Amino acid sequence: MSSADPVDESTTVAPRPRRRASAEKRRPSVFWPLAAIVVPLAGFITKIEIEGAENLPIEGPYVLAPNHYSEFDPIIVAVATWRMGRAPRFMAKESLFRVPVLGAALRATGMVPVARSASASSAKQTITQSADLVAHGRGVIVYPEGTLTRDPDLWPMCGKTGAVRLALAGGIPVIPMATWGVQQILPRYGKLSLWPPRKRVRVKVGPAVDLDAYRALPHGNANLTASTDIVMAAISGLLGDLRQEQPPAERWDPAVHGQSETGRLES
Repeated sequence: MSSADPVDESTTVAPRPRRRASAEKRRPSVFWPLAAIVVPLAGFITKIEIEGAENLPIEGPYVLAPNHYSEFDPIIVAVATWRMGRAPRFMAKESLFRVPVLGAALRATGMVPVARSASASSAKQTITQSADLVAHGRGVIVYPEGTLTRDPDLWPMCGKTGAVRLALAGGIPVIPMATWGVQQILPRYGKLSLWPPRKRVRVKVGPAVDLDAYRALPHGNANLTASTDIVMAAISGLLGDLRQEQPPAERWDPAVHGQSETGRLES
């Protein structure tokens, strides 16, 4: 943790030994003025407690895969990633990059565009993005569920293959992460609650998921789905530790329950 970091009180990192910031984070960038605003604000709203920070590589590429159950949890994930010494870059919808001002901001911070289609061009884009992460030693945060979980009890649901597709293309480690407590700040599709301030949010980062058995195999749908399931199991296990509960034996599948991408019932 750098002494220059803005407002250290926003996050408690466990274990206690300090982690040095990555070379990327130490360099002047647009992240610093953003952190000067977001980190103190997050520190007023919540107290973030991080376990397993040592599992996030301090240098080199990675794919960080968190659970997703609140519209506010990207702020928590971003602040936690920053506090662990890395610059938080997210994978964002390609269409957002074409929005004036927003698109420029996304490009300036090195966010990674993702195409919704499964075409040959999108597969080529994945390979290019993966190579870019490796070449620049950058990490990216990818929500493998693709959207807020539809599980009634907020457990991770079935994942999409984007995270492992990106990781397998470049031999990049997938680091699972779970957060819990964000629903006290902003429930899924609910209203923001800022009082009382400094609500407790716990973050747990696990060791890299072992995907070696799939790296040499063809990256077809079956292998991508199987490796994604391993990642989702790791995330669910971390969340189970935070909640001190056993994750469901089967993950929620929106299609089985007649739900669309937005969670609404199909007509």
